[in-house]
Amino acid sequence: MEFAKNQQNSWYENKEQVLVAVDCIIFGFDNETLKLLVFKREIQPLKGSWSLIGSFIRQNENANQAGLRILKDITGLENIFMEELKTYSAVDRDPGARCISIGQYALIRIDENNKELVNKHGAFWFSLDELPELVLDHNQMVKDALDRLREKARFSPVGFELLPKYFTLPQIQTLYEQIFQKRLDSRNFRKKLLSLNFLKKTEIKDKSSSKKGAYLYEFDYEKETDQSFIFKG
Repeated sequence: MEFAKNQQNSWYENKEQVLVAVDCIIFGFDNETLKLLVFKREIQPLKGSWSLIGSFIRQNENANQAGLRILKDITGLENIFMEELKTYSAVDRDPGARCISIGQYALIRIDENNKELVNKHGAFWFSLDELPELVLDHNQMVKDALDRLREKARFSPVGFELLPKYFTLPQIQTLYEQIFQKRLDSRNFRKKLLSLNFLKKTEIKDKSSSKKGAYLYEFDYEKETDQSFIFKG
């Protein structure tokens, strides 16, 4: 038994070390613009370059736990939507060391509280059309995450994660226009949206943009969607 244990341990000795990291593609929405959270890289190589927010996975956590730790540290948020995207393992992807990265993308609402914490950590929100060039393969990660978000938006109400509790129909249309980066026909979009029956109209009106105001809606969390598309891109 002891011999078998020693033989097993020998498989792990003198092996090449490979680092494993998590990079978070964090999308946020402020009711007007879809944005991405980035910061300036704090370590060499490429220190000072724009980067996704990431970290090496610790000994006592899995990739998802590492991603949630990063999000809490930077935004102060917990219990938010996060999903594993894919693994990036090109041999030469990081000039600093042989490093494999697991991409995790997240969807959050941008409000004043997490704006302050984000700024405290030196991170910044950029709209997608103003996004600076990112280090390593991070631009590809963003592209892959946006493709995943668009696919998800075709079949499920992503506004659950990106919109406030109460919102107007124009706000949710703006969100989808931001995700797909194109204008949508208001009449057709609203007709399709309301036909899915996962919105509840409230008696509250938002009068910030007009005296008449627009009714606020909320998601009906008890309703399940039938996987019909919301927008056919």
